[in-house]
Amino acid sequence: MGGEAGSAAAVGSEGRVKSLGLVFEDERKGCYSSGETVAGHVLLEAAEPVALRALRLEAHGRATAAWGPSPGATAPAAASEVEYLNVRLSLREPPAGEGILLLQPGKHEFPFSFQLPSEPLVTSFSGKYGSIQYCVRAVLERPKVPDQSVKRELQVISHIDVNTPALLTPVLKTQEKMVGCWFFTSGPVSLSAKIERKGYCNGEAIPIYAEIENCSSRLIVPKAAIFQTQTYLASGKTKTVRHMVANVRGNHIASGGTDTWHGKTLKIPPVTPSILDCCIIRVDYSLAVYIHIPGAKKLMLELPLVIGTIPYNGFGSRNSSTAGRFSVDMSWLTLTLPEQPEAPPNYADVVSEEEFSRHVPPYPQPPDCEGEACCPMFACVQQFRFQPPPLYSEVSKAKEDETSALLFVNNPP
Repeated sequence: MGGEAGSAAAVGSEGRVKSLGLVFEDERKGCYSSGETVAGHVLLEAAEPVALRALRLEAHGRATAAWGPSPGATAPAAASEVEYLNVRLSLREPPAGEGILLLQPGKHEFPFSFQLPSEPLVTSFSGKYGSIQYCVRAVLERPKVPDQSVKRELQVISHIDVNTPALLTPVLKTQEKMVGCWFFTSGPVSLSAKIERKGYCNGEAIPIYAEIENCSSRLIVPKAAIFQTQTYLASGKTKTVRHMVANVRGNHIASGGTDTWHGKTLKIPPVTPSILDCCIIRVDYSLAVYIHIPGAKKLMLELPLVIGTIPYNGFGSRNSSTAGRFSVDMSWLTLTLPEQPEAPPNYADVVSEEEFSRHVPPYPQPPDCEGEACCPMFACVQQFRFQPPPLYSEVSKAKEDETSALLFVNNPP
């Protein structure tokens, strides 16, 4: 939507209307959303007195998908249409009982205002086999002269918040491909790829995490790209258009080599946000990580991607990733520590070897382990929890024997 008002030259030999224009109240506003108010003025400049039947304002919004028959095909053309907006306002009309209204020479302004529907509107879009367009048009009805009109395009956007749980979920895929022909295989090429979340916005750089292993005899090249897929539905038929909108290339990987992408970035260029709520036009995105293999079909992983409009705020994913690290790094604690610490054993309690053996399950050593290096990890922990300290009587008797020995040394008989 440009910053200049639309205008139309006068039509007809009389030339009484010098100009007809339409301006929005806020020309800097880039786009509108459901429930917002569209306001502005219709500007009319008359060189002479102008007779008119009515001045009205119309606002329309519709999605259309259509294409003609293929060359040499007998199938008819396909077309479908869905309406999203239909507003009609009267800005000026003759008094009751009169068919004509006379405007004096000079400049005239006619304000208008209307509210967009509260239900979701589909984002404006224009593609090869269809479009989603909204416009505001002022129509001047005059007697004996064709109607004059001026039209302005209205950009509409359906907001997608990438901070929703579904779009904060990481996406991970793995695939392996045998390279070769018939029985002459040279080995597999394996690929794993991950992105931290599913939803991103224009201008963001997507960190890509990937692991590539080349066990084939070929020299391979890993690449990544963002694809836009347009799907059109009309008269029960489907048309699909696929574009690459951005790409990045990795290093060559020789036979027997590996490579790891630790967050290799791919920036999203300015593109139309994902359109997921229109029944005849759909715009999807995907992040493809693929490997070019000479003499074979490429190995490709496609990770679903949603291009939103409300940017990532940095909270949801960081919290989830922190929780993920905690559960991975600290999960071993749940195997060894009780929920509540136990009290130390009572010195008066005596636990025999038979009773101790009933509490401690046996830990058989693996056949390939030798010595104490392969002792079960928690055997000593369990023994510490159940084995009581020595009795007072045992300590006292040991001290008494030690004292008697010292006295014998210092005072021999």
